[in-house]
Amino acid sequence: MTNPYNEQMPDNPGAPEVTDEQYVSPDAAESLADEAAESEALSADEDPLLAVSDAELEDAAELADREVDPDADGDGTVSDIELQLAERTESLQRVSAEYANYRRRTERERSQATDNAKAKFATQLLPLLDDLDLAEQHGDLAEGPLKGFADKFRAVMDSQGVKSFGVEGEPFNPEIHEAVQDLSTGDDKVIGTALRKGYTIGDRLVRNAMVIIADPAAGGAGKAADEAEQ
Repeated sequence: MTNPYNEQMPDNPGAPEVTDEQYVSPDAAESLADEAAESEALSADEDPLLAVSDAELEDAAELADREVDPDADGDGTVSDIELQLAERTESLQRVSAEYANYRRRTERERSQATDNAKAKFATQLLPLLDDLDLAEQHGDLAEGPLKGFADKFRAVMDSQGVKSFGVEGEPFNPEIHEAVQDLSTGDDKVIGTALRKGYTIGDRLVRNAMVIIADPAAGGAGKAADEAEQ
């Protein structure tokens, strides 16, 4: 019997790569890890034009800002040699200023390229962290090979500067928290339930946390009542 829609059925329709749009295969995860490692190596390589300390860069910038006095000996007369020296000094100042600008621009571009590579690497692997969080909630990471994998995987993400946020009781911030429901009644809002963690790399937001908003007064009052009973 032919398929009336002319579509090719997958060989294994129940496989994770078919059923899960965010599935990352082990080969793909290894490739992304290699890409991040390569980016780290490139950022660590020494560029002769960049191998200058910040102090030396500040000295160059200060030199570029100095005003050149053609009368080097202060006798009130500018000789041909003094004029040539002043022209060479001004030329050196221009080169110093151009180099300082180049150094700052190159460092900024390299930093942005590294951050972009890390963000891409982290975004592709966040579903794996979500799966590990679910496994931990169900007690599957208490022991065994999966726990060892989880520890190593999280250590790799930590080494890349990937940090999680979005826990219950945390003040609600619409810039980093995505609210799917608001159960609060006042102006002060906190996270009542964290449905999905958010992640950052340094100052860069990689993914918003998905949360349900609650009223902080409710939790505080309940806690105070419990403490009073004790």
